Amino acid sequence: MNLKKLVNDKPLWDNFLEYLEAQIKQNHRAIEQASDNITVFRTQGAITALRRLKLLREEMNKNG
Repeated sequence: MNLKKLVNDKPLWDNFLEYLEAQIKQNHRAIEQASDNITVFRTQGAITALRRLKLLREEMNKNG
């Protein structure tokens, strides 16, 4: 798997970050509308995973 192409292509990376931000916002709305704790916890986990993906560039370039 070669993710370096994604993380080092600035226009592609910027589009990917926009997508991640849109997904995070969508999950925030889902938390606001959640009626049970399970949904809140799952949505929080999804947001955490999306935020980790935002750090992918640093991880890939750090690990060479």
